[in-house]
Amino acid sequence: MEGKGFRDRIREFESAGATILGASFDTAPENKAFADKFSFPFPLLCDTDRAIGMAYGACDDPKAEHAKRISILIGPDRKIVKVYDPVKPASHPGEVLEDLAARIS
Repeated sequence: MEGKGFRDRIREFESAGATILGASFDTAPENKAFADKFSFPFPLLCDTDRAIGMAYGACDDPKAEHAKRISILIGPDRKIVKVYDPVKPASHPGEVLEDLAARIS
């Protein structure tokens, strides 16, 4: 649901100058199949060693089976602007767009 929301509003994110990236603990073939199945126009990063998840707080253990559903908004200066934890999948893309609009205006 969350990924589809980003997919369906990708032009709005692009207009705001945002780049969408997803990350999961899945392998490259698993991520490709998932992205293809849902026609995601953004990359899904493979975090099979949990390094991204550990660094950003999506998991507490490098052996974690699943990541928490979180998002990180990173500014053009590569600094964290906002952490979304937890994420409500249905409304999250709109929430991020609102935050982007607030930063632009």
